Amino acid sequence: MLLQDSIHTETIVAPDLPDLMEHIPTRPQTPYQVLRLLPKDATPAQQDSAIQAWFQPGEIHYSSQPDTLHLPGHDIGRSLKDVNLPQYYRQNFFSENSMYHPELDSERFGMAGDPIPYSTQNDNIITSLLLLSFVITMIAFSITRNLLIRQAKDFFNVIKADHDLSETSIEIRSQIFFVAQTCLLWSLLYFFYTKKYVANSFILSDEYLLVAIFFGVFFGFYVLRNIVYTMVNYVFFDGKRNIRFLRTHLFIDSCEGLLLYPIVALLTFFDISAISVVYYTIFVLVLVKILTFYRCSIIFFRQNALYFQIILYFCTLEIVPLIALWGGLSVIVNALKINF
Repeated sequence: MLLQDSIHTETIVAPDLPDLMEHIPTRPQTPYQVLRLLPKDATPAQQDSAIQAWFQPGEIHYSSQPDTLHLPGHDIGRSLKDVNLPQYYRQNFFSENSMYHPELDSERFGMAGDPIPYSTQNDNIITSLLLLSFVITMIAFSITRNLLIRQAKDFFNVIKADHDLSETSIEIRSQIFFVAQTCLLWSLLYFFYTKKYVANSFILSDEYLLVAIFFGVFFGFYVLRNIVYTMVNYVFFDGKRNIRFLRTHLFIDSCEGLLLYPIVALLTFFDISAISVVYYTIFVLVLVKILTFYRCSIIFFRQNALYFQIILYFCTLEIVPLIALWGGLSVIVNALKINF
């Protein structure tokens, strides 16, 4: 038996339809009736020719009249194109079907993969903040380098404790930037702590707003603490020693930011262990409090040697506000986090 060559094609001419269907008394009304008139071995081309011979496509004219088929006693139905149409008019059995709404994404088949966990290395916002802070720190340090060196030399010199340092307005603004950088670093550390140990979801539209809130809290804490220091010191001490202590406190806060920057950078870019961050942060915090306590005793209590008053003064203005700050941050986080 010889098989027909599947590559060979020839033009198939449909049979003479009038001769084929001359015995049909009525005109077919559907394509199905036309196909039943053809022989069983009719090719698809012959079927298509037969249907085109009987039916001619025409232009469709839709009715512009409103639909009057509605329940008795009810108003005429409203068009779906009406923007003021209530929601219950638009809801039907297929409202949630993606095939009914081509503007929506269709359902994806298969198993969803595991999401990539949060990593500070891939956080562009945090990385940009640290890089920008580093650049501005280098610029500010170049301006206040001489002032910081003089303050560091006179810090432990008891003889020069009453020595006044001349500061320009640019140097003061640079030191204020160092304090703002300290607030930013503390806010980043607390943000990392919150993301790892407290919660991952918050009611905020953007989680970076949480960093801004922490920054505002820390900056307000530093400003309010200096205001309280000024009020208390002006009551018990003279203005000259008060100004000297504020300059010293500004220097200590600036050094605190410089000490915190390496651990925040290592945590961001190298993801070091949390226990190392905790130990280093506690070390910086304790060192800053010891230096503050030392300068308080040198400036205010060197001549009187009232040790109980020094401890009471230091605990009231340093330890208690620090505990209140931690409690306030915990309250803010609990109010903003999402409880499942």
